[in-house]
Amino acid sequence: MTGTVNSTQRRELGPGGSSRTQGGPGNGADSTQRRDLGSGGGSPRSHGQPESAADPTRRRDASGGGNRAGRGSSADRVQEMGAFLRARRERLTPEDLGLPQRRQARRTPGLRREEVAELAGVSTDYIVRLEQGRGLRPSVEVLNALARALCLNDDERAYLFDLALQRQPDHGKPSTAPAPALAMLVRDLSPLPAMLVNHRYDILAWNREMAALITDFGALPERQRNTMWLCLLDPSMRDFYVERERVIREGIADLRAAWAAHPDDRALADLIAEFTAHSPEFEQAWARHDVRVQGRGNKPLRHPLVGPLVVSYEVLMPVQDPDQRIVIYRAVDADSQAALDRLVAALDAP
Repeated sequence: MTGTVNSTQRRELGPGGSSRTQGGPGNGADSTQRRDLGSGGGSPRSHGQPESAADPTRRRDASGGGNRAGRGSSADRVQEMGAFLRARRERLTPEDLGLPQRRQARRTPGLRREEVAELAGVSTDYIVRLEQGRGLRPSVEVLNALARALCLNDDERAYLFDLALQRQPDHGKPSTAPAPALAMLVRDLSPLPAMLVNHRYDILAWNREMAALITDFGALPERQRNTMWLCLLDPSMRDFYVERERVIREGIADLRAAWAAHPDDRALADLIAEFTAHSPEFEQAWARHDVRVQGRGNKPLRHPLVGPLVVSYEVLMPVQDPDQRIVIYRAVDADSQAALDRLVAALDAP
């Protein structure tokens, strides 16, 4: 069994991996928002209209009392979102986006608000109100459109969603191949058993100690190279976990968090359907709707070659590849360490 993490949460793979649930529930677009998918028109500002967006570090409370920046209030987030959107707009030029040059000289740097509005498919007035921090809360659809229009990178995109208090939806395909640097790190962690997994609990890379401890992953069909699948459906693993019921229960609670965080992952949905159809243990535990995310803990094991041992697990989530998690096992006591040493010695024996 292993463990994994989701964006800000670290957890055990249970019988498989794990995944974090990002952010909080998102509301829809502000009621005054107008989508204009045709020309992206709306109410263009006059050339005399100021472009300034309020700076959250300059805001003061109603009593004239002091600088309110840094308090993390919703008003601060709204003001910062406006300032952030304006700053990202001003760094772009029409040439960056393949837009035609206009003969009229530009009074301000970067794209005009009406150009961003057209690219994002919203009204110019909506962009004005966003940049002025006038209390709007864009929908996920609008946030995605703004991120595309402003050419935001992944970190900037996540920041925009956080400012808007919206859950950032999945973008791109879930990891199915190991990041080379992470696969190398897993090998370098020897003699500690280690593996690399994704949110579905698919095992993407491992070192020889982890294979010796659990099973020869390389000899398995790829669809079975999944810690949850091995725990639930591999007969040879049925007695491997001393506290099997707990491991399954915690793993499924973790899997439910992964499922909620990746609603568009068809492969994960198919995997859950397979578990439900073929494992009464899974079907019963899934129906409990438990959600629990863990990043460390202990697991008593019964190894067929070296006997009983107890390992602790730790789950690490790389910043650059947050959909991949490194799971590391360590012995919790002297007897368990002796068992792991015997396992490693057997690997080195002629």
